Amino acid sequence: MVRRSLLVLALPLLAACAGAETPDTGIDDAAMADETREDWVSYGRTSNERRFSPLTQVDDATVQGLSPDWYVVLPDDKGLVSTPLVVDDVLYFIGSMNIVRAVDATSGEPIWTYDPRVRDYADRMRVGWDHNRGIAFWGDKVYVATWDGRLNAVDADTGTEVWSATTIDPSLPLYITGAPKVFDGKVLVGNGGTEHGPARGYVTAYDAETGEQAWRFWIVPGNPADGFESDAMRMAAETWTGEWWVHGGGGNAWHGFTYDEELNQLYIGTGNGSPWNQKIRSPEGGDNLFLSSIVALDPDTGEYLWHYQDTPGETWDFNSNMDIVLADLEIDGEQRKVILHAPKNGFFYVLDRTDGSLISAEPFTEVTWASHVDPETGRPVENADARYPDGRTVIAPGPLGGHGWHAMSFNQETGLAYFPGIHASYVYDDTNIDHATWRSEPWVGGLGVEGGFGASLREDNVFSTLQAWDPVRQELAWEVPLPGVYSPGTLTTAGNLVFQGRLDGIFAAYRADTGEELWTHDVGLGISAPPITYAVDGKQYVALLVGFGSVMAAVGGAGVAQYGWAYGEHDRMLVAFSLDGAATLPPQPDPVVPIPREESFEVDAELAARGAQVYAKCSWCHGNGAIAAGMTPDLRSSRIITSLERFAGVVRDGERAAEGMPMYPDITLDDLVGLQHYIREQAELALAARREAGG
Repeated sequence: MVRRSLLVLALPLLAACAGAETPDTGIDDAAMADETREDWVSYGRTSNERRFSPLTQVDDATVQGLSPDWYVVLPDDKGLVSTPLVVDDVLYFIGSMNIVRAVDATSGEPIWTYDPRVRDYADRMRVGWDHNRGIAFWGDKVYVATWDGRLNAVDADTGTEVWSATTIDPSLPLYITGAPKVFDGKVLVGNGGTEHGPARGYVTAYDAETGEQAWRFWIVPGNPADGFESDAMRMAAETWTGEWWVHGGGGNAWHGFTYDEELNQLYIGTGNGSPWNQKIRSPEGGDNLFLSSIVALDPDTGEYLWHYQDTPGETWDFNSNMDIVLADLEIDGEQRKVILHAPKNGFFYVLDRTDGSLISAEPFTEVTWASHVDPETGRPVENADARYPDGRTVIAPGPLGGHGWHAMSFNQETGLAYFPGIHASYVYDDTNIDHATWRSEPWVGGLGVEGGFGASLREDNVFSTLQAWDPVRQELAWEVPLPGVYSPGTLTTAGNLVFQGRLDGIFAAYRADTGEELWTHDVGLGISAPPITYAVDGKQYVALLVGFGSVMAAVGGAGVAQYGWAYGEHDRMLVAFSLDGAATLPPQPDPVVPIPREESFEVDAELAARGAQVYAKCSWCHGNGAIAAGMTPDLRSSRIITSLERFAGVVRDGERAAEGMPMYPDITLDDLVGLQHYIREQAELALAARREAGG
């Protein structure tokens, strides 16, 4: 059991350790490909990204004895979504504001803390998502990608920064929330930002030892008048129309990187279009390469090898940044080297990873935008109303996808892949959009289409399930209904187990072959991070970060706020379980749903209407209708809103950058006043509804 005081006491030790010689841990390509290891050395545990552990001490017969062994309370953290690493009995993890900690993997005792001081780069913060999905390890260094666009190498023994590289143009609306990928002495990093202004995606590889740029691959072509960076971009430009470069094009790769040492290929999953609406960015259609694709690159040079595009001419936010899992499967009597991929568009893909050819694709959730994927061409067969030709249509999946970025695991013994499925429709509506004149203004965002979430299309009205998918038979083996919409990722083991956390604060274990629930533990707060497992001196641990976060904790509104994981109310933690664990987790407060404050503030309807337009940017963190879902304070309950001076200090001047609130120095006084009136309007509407309901 580790309290905050221990973390504080550890900090002075850093100076003393800084001069110590750092050992090489031996973490290289061979180590990351070693499936017999008992630790967790990369994001997907090994380079095949299967998130499968060979450990069996905790199995389907013993898992009921699992209990907390140790924990670390993280009082300054908010949304925790990352995968920890375990190397040489040390557990490394990244939390809010990209702060990285190293702790003893058997006790949680602190070793060092590294703070990249993201707060000092408040002028680069584009959206208030200060979470990160993970870190990377190579040799004697930990690699950290920061929200503001830096890639930093940190000494694994001391937590001292070794080098730092700026990977994005600070003037562009880009940021990083993804984990870097290390391979063959290089570190790969991408970026996000497709929805926050004109964005043109790319990935960059850096020398792991020096931080020097090795190569860069652009995902979509730029302005042809400026020339093309490669033959691949020249080829891709032929699949675009209009002046797409004005809008950026998109394709940002922020997650989904896999290195195939056996074939010497690097696979990247690419993002959606910028803006979403293809009628704007590419008005005469076209496939818009390399949006929504798996692209194979030469890891030495970054040169294009092949691609498979799962959603040609993407126009629904169907990015393909989901996990790219490597496996060897017997299909139709033939042993195949394959990629397993469940992107947003709702189809589960099995690809031949030697050349990207399609083996099979079947829907794993409700899919209404396409009837099927043609096995001969590999292209989806779209339904007539899919591209909202009349301006409005209802499509499933929606922009959350049939599967988000949350980790998929693959158990080589059961032959099943495990991932959280999403079952939600979405209304796409561009009837009020002028395609010819639309521009992505900073306070509007890069969508080019309006809309909102619709109903589940399932008979049981469930929005989220844990799915066990058979990639050979291309069918569902079993599923478990889950609370909410956006559930976290999975871990599977040779002990015939699947572990997954839940939105309602339950951490659960299931039989991997049947889906039977075997064990649960209530951690008192919604979970957004995937678990890991590892062994030290013959003792197996299962660990995860507990801290409700990710996109639905930002934009989820009332549907997510109802669970009561309000900003700042519950302890965030790192928790490790074992079969002989004797720790007791600290008691958590009851769920808290924020109540809007009563204020003597006269709302002007005209100003509120202006503020509603401005608030479109704020909704990415503070929730639709100003209903915060847990990642940020509920503005309807804020005292600051009615004081224009204090409000300007936070929004314009960056007074709360240290807590992750971006600064917007260009916001006008009129915009701030409009925001005041809109937020108070929403508060008064909520208060009136409470009074009417007798609350």
